[in-house]
Amino acid sequence: MLEKRFIGAKELSGYLDVSVNTIRSWIWQRQIPYFKIGRLVKFDVKKIEGWLKDREVKVFSE
Repeated sequence: MLEKRFIGAKELSGYLDVSVNTIRSWIWQRQIPYFKIGRLVKFDVKKIEGWLKDREVKVFSE
């Protein structure tokens, strides 16, 4: 079965457990990678996973 690679803002908000307004804010502030296809905004799931990895907070224990 073919897995979706590109998703919309509503699907991404569910995936990240944030509101659609937060996604729109990140787009407006250019904080999240996205593609414009005509009037549509789409997100590459692979790029989003890389974007999340870059934002991981590493905890160091002593």
